Amino acid sequence: MSTEWAYAATPSDVGAFLRRARERQGLSQQELADDLGINRRYVYELEAGRPNIFADRLFQTFRHLGVRVRLEERDDGL
Repeated sequence: MSTEWAYAATPSDVGAFLRRARERQGLSQQELADDLGINRRYVYELEAGRPNIFADRLFQTFRHLGVRVRLEERDDGL
């Protein structure tokens, strides 16, 4: 299995990566939400890259400091 990765410049990039990882693992949004003990709507909002003040400021700080965020799906099953 090849390791999946992507650079993330926005919350939408993170959400898209999370959606692909969830789908590769054969999980529905509801199954992931149940596993995490959260609401399915929150999983949906994460995957949609819904704007929120924390994520917006976090990525603004990354850009300002010249930080590049790389997301990598672990292949060790953890």
